[in-house]
Amino acid sequence: MASGARVWLASGPTDMRRGMRGLALQVQEGLGRDPFAGDVYLFRGRSGSLLKALWHDGVGLSLYAKRLDRGKFIWPQTVDGVVALSPGQMGYLLEGIDWRNPQQSWRPQAAG
Repeated sequence: MASGARVWLASGPTDMRRGMRGLALQVQEGLGRDPFAGDVYLFRGRSGSLLKALWHDGVGLSLYAKRLDRGKFIWPQTVDGVVALSPGQMGYLLEGIDWRNPQQSWRPQAAG
């Protein structure tokens, strides 16, 4: 992902049978954005355990898919539209962590 790329999360469920062309069309027509501009677009299916990411790197279109063995990807409650994420929030999301309010599970002890 390029340093200036923005991350967009398509709210609402997406038909996960869609491939590159179908998701690019959804970005263009459903979200009103250019799927070839270098931003990353994230989509989640109805069950919540499968996520797809669409990204154009300037040379070609890439499609990434990830299925969680347990749990669900945390998604916003809005039905339509797009939500902007930071690259850090995307990292949490891909790990199955609640990106809206990540919590540290421990703190290192001071050397004494």
